[in-house]
Parts: sequence; structure tokens; C-alpha cells
Amino acid sequence: MSTYKVCYCFRRKFKLKETEAPPEIKSLFQDYSENGYMTCDNMLKFLNEVQGEQDVTLEDADTLMDSIIREFRHLHILHRKHINLDLFFRHLFDEANSPLVSPNKVQHDMTAPLSNYFIYTSHNTYLTGNQLSSDCSDVPIIEALHRGVRVIELDMWPSSAKDDIDIFHGGTLTSPVKLIKCLQSIKEHAFVTSEYPVILTLEDHLTPNLQAKVAEMVTQVFGDVLFSTGPKNEYLPVFPSPQDLKRRIIISTKPPKQYLEDKSPKEKEPSDQKEKKPSEENAWGREISKTFQKVDGNENDEEEDESSSEVKNMAQDAGSEYKHLIGFKARKVIGKTEEWIKVDPNRAERISLGEEKFEKVVMSHGLDMIRFTQSNLVRVYPKSMRIDSSNFNPLLGWMHGVQLVAFNMQGYGRHLWLMQGLFRANGGCGYVKKPDLLLKSGTNNEIFDPKKSLPVVKILKVKVFMGEGWNLDFHRTHFDSYSPPDFYVKVGIAGVPDDSVVKKTKTIEDSWIPSWNEEFEFPLTVPELALLRIEVHEYDMSEKDDFGGQTCLPVSELRTGIRSVPLHDEKGGKYKSVRLLMRFDFIDA
Repeated sequence: MSTYKVCYCFRRKFKLKETEAPPEIKSLFQDYSENGYMTCDNMLKFLNEVQGEQDVTLEDADTLMDSIIREFRHLHILHRKHINLDLFFRHLFDEANSPLVSPNKVQHDMTAPLSNYFIYTSHNTYLTGNQLSSDCSDVPIIEALHRGVRVIELDMWPSSAKDDIDIFHGGTLTSPVKLIKCLQSIKEHAFVTSEYPVILTLEDHLTPNLQAKVAEMVTQVFGDVLFSTGPKNEYLPVFPSPQDLKRRIIISTKPPKQYLEDKSPKEKEPSDQKEKKPSEENAWGREISKTFQKVDGNENDEEEDESSSEVKNMAQDAGSEYKHLIGFKARKVIGKTEEWIKVDPNRAERISLGEEKFEKVVMSHGLDMIRFTQSNLVRVYPKSMRIDSSNFNPLLGWMHGVQLVAFNMQGYGRHLWLMQGLFRANGGCGYVKKPDLLLKSGTNNEIFDPKKSLPVVKILKVKVFMGEGWNLDFHRTHFDSYSPPDFYVKVGIAGVPDDSVVKKTKTIEDSWIPSWNEEFEFPLTVPELALLRIEVHEYDMSEKDDFGGQTCLPVSELRTGIRSVPLHDEKGGKYKSVRLLMRFDFIDA
């Protein structure tokens, strides 16, 4: 019994019901059991026919039965190899019954060139908060590496005494952290979560003597782990594969440039133009279709570099030691798009584009961008207006083959949830193989066009049975001071414009263990680029609805059948107990 105080003399009491299997689960257990108990043979049949696990054997089913009995032995009162409805239901709701194929195992081909992969990329990784005044630290770098991020960005500036290298966001009030501290933390934590390569994108604002000091630091800290293209330091004709670069650290930057002494850090005046908060529809992906409707920009404008203070500087030789650090050279983007976007078959390179410039480019040269990314690396970074560390919709980049969609990891929001969702694929190793449609051309050299409407090829059926765990992870009055919460679920697809949609369950009032039992269908034209978005909210009549958990799952790696779906907080951390019981099925169109 749970009691809520309404006023000084009046209290409301609510009975706390126990978690009970939904009717469909009870019916399935009856179909796949004998006399109220499930045997190994029954379990094998259930796994084959309901869960879609065609490759499992009787031995696998036997092993699973043993693990269920061990896990829930306090509920098991019969002899081995038989489980009742309660154990069967608890198994379905258990974290081990993951919605993703091999959630901790790399399963993509890792032997293709690096340009064939989406890579988990951070922006201004060293910042602890907003882009203007937060502290700089190695802590967010460590946290990013532990989440599987594989691309770390460091902005290098001379220290106040001009004798050392500081890392901070130039032209702002962000407090610095020493380069050497960041490098040492990267070395220590680079391969804790993933053994695939870490790329350091360096923004260089240094004098030649400090560049030489960077070379000394990097060489001493990383040693043989550092990737090099050899003594000539030439462009690579093709990028190596993630497999070839296992446990290697790669420096990627432009050739050295002259540092302007008068460009010392100072406070930036905040822009009068405020970043618009996306509407609910926009936040679920509709802004991509609106982007495609924009009028093309001026194609003669020059791309603004990541560091505006560098744009007009002349290149200069800073010594072979520093230049030899650069494993992947970055090229500056200047001139007309049709000129710089041409593919050079003799060299692989990296370019960077701001999000606004990128939007202009894909409006007029979208197919050229996809062809360019088949052999070259493209990094797209957030516009400077995002001082609150918000992010743009990464799908616009992924639809055009962009490998390095650089994200601010300091905050939270639906776009960051998409990024986290994509990189739950492939065992969370930080590298996700791009679908073939972005890597190959047709017989007549035709290529995938994200703007083109395509026929539906597959329908994803999603059923939301129930949820539990909020009473364990949240305080009794967290959602409502006077009663148990009123939960509802949003389920949707983020993908190409034709596939992006959101749907919503009914609201279940006054329940910590809500049961919705609602089913939705999502027609998919490009399932390879689709992400399943799930959010739980608590309805509030007078104020904004409370947040109750979220997750985002790559559709390409969804397991069919009944699955336990763990939910995460707003920053992406997994709740200890909160989860949904759901069912996924695919139907060919």
C-alpha cells in the first residue's frame, strides 16, 4: 500500500500491484508448455517460432533453461529442466533477453577501409558544459572513451606564458586544461571499451616552437601506439581498415599554419539570434524533410574553418617532427563545391564542414557527397550558435555517407539519443559499417538518393506490453506528489523523411507498473538507416509532462520476438531497473 498526502488532514492510499504477465504472455506460455510447465523441447520450439531464433539447438535451449533456473532459483520449487509461468515471464523481462543482436559483440566486417564506417565522433570533447564558459577537463574525454566514442577533438592554444600548450575553446571564457594531461588520459582509457582505433582531431593554433613541443609530447606519451604513414608522410591512396588499426591512435589535422599572436582568447559576444527549440514533430526527424526544401545558398562562399582565426593564415613548415605526427591529413575546403568535392582516386583525405555549410552542399550536391564519402572521410560539426551544447539531426549526415558526425556530448536531447542509438550497433565498438546502398553504385552508376521517395520494403510491428522499475529507481513523489504516476509511451522511427514518424499509447493512470498492450506498425522504405525511438513520459495536466526514460535502437539489429528493453536517462545513462516488455516483428511489404 502506498500513501500520498493530499492536504493536512487527507491522505490517499493506492494498492501496489505486483508485476503480472500480460494476457498474451500467459497465452504463449500455455501454447508452449505441458501441464503448466515448460521443458527444454518446449523452450526450443518457442525460441524458433516466436523469438525467430532459427539457429538455436536443443543444447542451447538446455543451457538457457539452466541459466533461468540459476538466475531465479528463489522462485523455482520444482526439479531441473522445468519452469513455470512465473519463471518464463521473469526470463522475458530479464536484461539478458536483449532487443539487440549480440549487444556486446562486434559482428560487422571490420576489414573494409575506414571510409566505409560511421564512427562515433565528439566535438570539443574537453568541455564539461556549455561552449562559452564551462571548465575544460580530461574527465569528459575519459567518459567519452568509456562510452565508445572513437574520435576526440582537442583545441590547442599557447598557455598564458607562451611556453606550454593549453586545451580550451578559443575566443571564450572556458578555463584551460593542459594538453599533456589530456594525452595521458587518452593513452590510459583509449581501449577500455573498444580496441578499435581512436582518432584525435587537433585544432592547431600554435607557433612552430610549440608545435615541436606537441610532437615531443605526443611521441613520448603514445610511442609505438601512434599510427604513421611513414617517413615521407604522404597521402594514403586508401584508408586502412579498423581491423588493421586495432589499438592504434591516429592524429588527424591540417598541415601546420602560422599562429596569429593577436588572436588571444577573449569573450565572445553572444549572438542576438537565438537557437530555435525544435517542435515535437521536428524533434522526431521532420526537420530533415524541411532541410531538403530549403533554397540553395551561394556556392562561391568559402568554408569557414573550425577555427575562424586560421582561415586567412598562410601555410608554413613547422618541422618534420610535427608533420610526421599526422596520420590522416585534413584538407581545407575552399572554392566552388563542384571543385573540392571531386574524388581523387590516388589519395584519401579528410575534410570538415560546419552544419550550415553541409546543409547547403547536400541541397545541391547530395549525390556527389555520397560518392565523395565512399573513399574520403567527412566531418560535420555543430554551428557556433549552439552555445548550450545542443546538436543537429545526425541523420542528414548519415544519409549522405558522412562518417564523422561530430556531436557535443556535454548536454542531452533527442539528437544525442539518436547518436547513442546508432552506436549501440556492432557491439558498441564505435564503428558501424555503412549500409551497401551508401557504398555501391548501380549498373548505370546510379546512386542512392536520400531525397527520392522509395517503395516500402518492410513493415516493423512493435507491441508495447508493459513497464516496470520506476518505483525502484525514482522517489515515490518524483512524478506526482499526490498519486502514483500516469505513464504513456511514445514509439517512433527516425530515418529518411518518408519513414520518420511518432506514435503514442494511451495514458495509464495511477500505476507504477503500467500495462498498455498496444501495437503499432511502421512501414519502412530504407530500414538500413532507420532507428527505433522509444520514450516514456508521465502525463501532467498543469505542467510539462515529466520524463520517464528513453532509448533508441538500430532497426537493422533488432531481434524479433518478445524482448526486455532497458531505458536510459536524459544523458544516456542506463537506469538500474526501468524497462519495457515489447515485441518486435518484421513483415515483408
